[in-house]
Amino acid sequence: MKANLPQNEPKILEKWAGMGLYERVREARKGAPAYVLHDGPPYANGPIHLGHALNKCLKDFVVKSKNMAGFDAPYIPGWDCHGLPIEIKVDQQLGGKKLQMKPIDVRLACRKYAQKYLDLQREQFKRIGVLGRFDRPYSTMTPEYESVVLATFYKFFEDGFVYKGLRPVYWCMHDRTALAEAEVEYETHTSPTVWVRYRLQSDPRNIGPALAEARIHGEKPVYTIIWTTTPWTLPASMAVAFHPSEEYVALEVSDAVYIVAEKLAKDVAEKAGFSDAKTIARFPGRVMEHSYFYHPFLPWEQRKILAVIADYVTMDTGTGVVHTAPSHGAEDFATGQRYKLDVACDVDAAGKIHNGLPEYDGLQVFKANQPIIELLKSRGSLLHEEKVEHSYPHCWRCHNPVIFRATEQWFISMETPMPGGGTFRTRALDEIKKVKWDPAWGEERISNMVATRPDWTISRQRVWGVPIAIFVCTACNKALKDPQVNKRVVGLFA
Repeated sequence: MKANLPQNEPKILEKWAGMGLYERVREARKGAPAYVLHDGPPYANGPIHLGHALNKCLKDFVVKSKNMAGFDAPYIPGWDCHGLPIEIKVDQQLGGKKLQMKPIDVRLACRKYAQKYLDLQREQFKRIGVLGRFDRPYSTMTPEYESVVLATFYKFFEDGFVYKGLRPVYWCMHDRTALAEAEVEYETHTSPTVWVRYRLQSDPRNIGPALAEARIHGEKPVYTIIWTTTPWTLPASMAVAFHPSEEYVALEVSDAVYIVAEKLAKDVAEKAGFSDAKTIARFPGRVMEHSYFYHPFLPWEQRKILAVIADYVTMDTGTGVVHTAPSHGAEDFATGQRYKLDVACDVDAAGKIHNGLPEYDGLQVFKANQPIIELLKSRGSLLHEEKVEHSYPHCWRCHNPVIFRATEQWFISMETPMPGGGTFRTRALDEIKKVKWDPAWGEERISNMVATRPDWTISRQRVWGVPIAIFVCTACNKALKDPQVNKRVVGLFA
């Protein structure tokens, strides 16, 4: 190689270290205008790759250029040493041994693993010529750093932003933990999609004048049809949702009557093979509210399906009727709260269904799809099925598909009023406007994300990380909110 770089580069780096180049530059620039590049830290979970090298070289160009231009531009390298990336690697090393280990021993193994790769990456970054304060980097697993994180958390807690609640959250079945929305990435996924009929239990004459005038009581069974890409959620189905202001029609065929959205009736008839369908009634979705349907395969004594109304029911695809499982969807959960529906979740941390019928009990949710489809066929509830390729949420770390699962988690509220006015969400949006964004479209993107984000899920079902150090009363189940106790805990970390 020209310039004999493999041999000369180590000599140059050795010279820089010997002369204390970074410290001398800092001394020479003391008092100059500051320029600080805050470097988002890499995970200490393996050797660096080309992405790391490109990232650090580009940032090193900026820092060195600013120093040469007369600025005081320090570079403080750091490492993210907590969380799933490290714990997953340690899980792979420990294998089944982890199940017999105490949490403290798992944490020590994670700390040792993270420190190993922090040290390795530090030498690798120095080897590619990055200049910085490598003798004193920052690390998220140092006691000082952890104590600051915990003190900040307690500030949120004492000001009323932190709460524990039962609600559906993104759940990674592979890593067996809840995920925040920011930890979810959308990838292409193939799902079974089914059109399923629910038989009306209520007397159609009592639902509305249009159905009463159709005179279908007792002559033919009346059904509504739902469409879903998650057949595995049907055991948790508690309701069917209609849009309150959209028009619905009753389609009569030779042996039954079907209630679907008027805008989608033609498509539904084609999917279900209704060649002789004719419209015998037309009415707004709100008239269906509080009527009851039979579950497609669970007995009436076990499950009564309530008809509800919801503005999120769309008319762009499906049937205009949405099956509602409060334990497996954010909108479903909100509807369930309004109508006081059961939020029982029979899916465990590994994604297996329990307390179900023999056809699917004990199966992982995606493996339960086909047995549930076969069950629908055997009960005469399946009208149509096909496969659909669509964008589906996946875990950002393991890239496995995730599900919505109702569990008790700790959250930071986005809507709690803040001292000085506004909410956490509105104050965050105000701060975004004060930042100069390059490229400019980044501001709109992050603003849209913050404007629509649900409450922030901060708990994880893992052992490696800063714990949620909250004491809960065993008698009343309320969290202790004592600043003196919290201050003492922070001191234990530091």
